Amino acid sequence: MVVEYKHEPFTDFSVEENKNALLEALKQVESNLGKEYPLIIGGEKVTTEDKIVSVNPANKDEVIGYVSKANKELAEKAMKVADENFEWWRKSDPKFRADILFRAASIVRRRKFEFTAHLIKEGGKPWKEADADVAEGIDFLEYYGRQMLELKDGVKVNSRPIEHNKFNYIPLGVGLVISPWNFLFAIMTGTTVAAMVTGNTVLLKPASTTPVIAYKLMEVLKEAGLPDGVINYIPGPGSEVGDYLVDHPRTRFVSFTGSREVGTRIFERAGKVQEGQKWLKRTIIEMGGKDTIVVDNEADLELAAQSIVQSAFGFSGQKCSACSRAVIHEDVYDQVKDRVAELTNELTVGNPADASNNFMGPVIDQGAYDKIMSYIEIGKKEGKLVAGGNGDDSKGWFVNPTVFADVDPEARIMQEEIFGPVVGLTKAKDFDQAIEIANNTEYGLTGAVITNNRTNLEKAREDFHVGNLYFNRGCTAAIVGYHPFGGFNMSGTDSKAGGPDYLIHHMQGKTTSEMF
Repeated sequence: MVVEYKHEPFTDFSVEENKNALLEALKQVESNLGKEYPLIIGGEKVTTEDKIVSVNPANKDEVIGYVSKANKELAEKAMKVADENFEWWRKSDPKFRADILFRAASIVRRRKFEFTAHLIKEGGKPWKEADADVAEGIDFLEYYGRQMLELKDGVKVNSRPIEHNKFNYIPLGVGLVISPWNFLFAIMTGTTVAAMVTGNTVLLKPASTTPVIAYKLMEVLKEAGLPDGVINYIPGPGSEVGDYLVDHPRTRFVSFTGSREVGTRIFERAGKVQEGQKWLKRTIIEMGGKDTIVVDNEADLELAAQSIVQSAFGFSGQKCSACSRAVIHEDVYDQVKDRVAELTNELTVGNPADASNNFMGPVIDQGAYDKIMSYIEIGKKEGKLVAGGNGDDSKGWFVNPTVFADVDPEARIMQEEIFGPVVGLTKAKDFDQAIEIANNTEYGLTGAVITNNRTNLEKAREDFHVGNLYFNRGCTAAIVGYHPFGGFNMSGTDSKAGGPDYLIHHMQGKTTSEMF
């Protein structure tokens, strides 16, 4: 019997002791800025001339680290190492693999303030968001370790008097894990260890904007007892290293979290059978969302406004689950709109390292800043600007939380993923029309409904077509083991990270039948 895991608690920074511990950790992280980090292939540290420069998005002059950059030759070397190691790793005891995750969770838990400080610096995350990211990473380590112990003996199937039948899961092979920058610790950790604990070997290619934290995970896993060559750390450009490994005939599966544009490209490339390839590659793909909060006329309007603002602007809207559209019943539209604008104007924006009370920090880089600002200009033509609408990229990449009202549901800012602190409000004549508008997107990741009408909640349960639907709360902040996470349509393969069947995507079922 595997003991149920309760998720890692969040840190209360109003407690002076916790606040001081994080300030101390920030000093510690600052003392290590500008270091060089090698690739790790088969346990060997490989330094290259060419470097990825990771900078603090809140202060672009501050270099977090210089990370060696992989190329095709080194990607091939890593593939050979992973392929060779798979032959023995696939036979390793699942309990041994799970124990590495439990020990890693314990190490990160002890160093939680240090990891939180690192996410503030490399990811530009406000204190609470950084703390939650680290907690989620710990949750993934604990949860997937326990899930592997549940799955290790397979699933019971029927036998007959003349035979004994078994159904077991076996690993797939070498997996390419391409992790994102927004949950730079949590998603990177979860996707990497899910592939490893199931008996696969891994090529980890973290986002080029946040590669240092992935190196820190490699250090933790090494300390936790992970053998060399099981996970290989190979940051590098997607156009060179990513494409090469997605196409590689020895790649057995690709686990990707990121944009729709890159995700669909990976899906297409992985579908092509290469010369010498003897399997159909599996893809585990989580892309994006155009997530909607629906507000009914029988709703707690303060809850509705708070939910919209928190979900739209947490971590500067840089979550695939962020609320970027709110569809509000016409009877209460003006009240909710005015309160959303009021709450938005109260939000503080600034360098997250400076204070624990800045609600928003920067967006990740210049490309993100330019894209978001261009969408704000589009929004000014498509709706009425009621809050924000400006930014400042002189020192870091800061965009003020922005609200557009009276936007047509077909408008670009209501259809295209902006991935920044921008939300559009539109009105619906009744609940049915509100759900219709909510579904009017090519995505299907998260959504929320704020109403006290039970009939409408049940209608939404049936008709609101998203992978994660929340009632009377915001549409972000899924918790591992509580809210299995993944979406429909162009939001990805609905592989439900942090859920009971996530690990199975990294394995294949094998039936053995013995006649008596």
